[in-house]
Amino acid sequence: MNHVFRKGTDERLPVLVTFHGTGGNERDLLPLAEMLSPGASLLGVRGNVLENGMPRFFRRLAEGVFDEEDLVFRTHEMKQFLNEAAEQYGIAPGNFIAVGYSNGANIAGSLLFHYSALFKAAVLLHPMVPLRGMKLAELKGVPVFIGAGTNDPLVRREETEELEQLLQGAGAEASVYWSNQGHRLSTGEVEAARGWLRKHDGLTALSQ
Repeated sequence: MNHVFRKGTDERLPVLVTFHGTGGNERDLLPLAEMLSPGASLLGVRGNVLENGMPRFFRRLAEGVFDEEDLVFRTHEMKQFLNEAAEQYGIAPGNFIAVGYSNGANIAGSLLFHYSALFKAAVLLHPMVPLRGMKLAELKGVPVFIGAGTNDPLVRREETEELEQLLQGAGAEASVYWSNQGHRLSTGEVEAARGWLRKHDGLTALSQ
């Protein structure tokens, strides 16, 4: 998969894996990841699907309607890529933190749903519920930050709350930060995610 790897200055820290929104690329969220965990190594990934020329991580049938078969296929494809990247760059298995926005948050959420030991933590910014009617992987103790908009035109409050409950039901330490910036990323949201990461031992340099 198209990607970029930036080796950090502190190899003790988990590697942040970034998943862009629709139309983005593997470099879009690297500045955000640098803010979240200064000194950490970064792995930016580009989605393998094109929609009207715009990269995505999986197909959709309409706005907000996922092609679930493709989503499941792309989820397993991404897991295989992360396994290969870990071997290529000398990353310990499971020593990843997911950072995803919009479509990227949805593929990261699907990875959480399917695989219990893949991520040490996840920052999901404006995600939807990726899949329904499945038994989630065991996520006991995995911290998950969900950034959401009270006035997000694409993601209803009820869906955000449903995702939080599903993750908590699988054992994750999921919590939602609400802002009023619609579907856009906001400075307050980024600051909240950075502060949240600092509170969890071993996820950032400031918490060690």
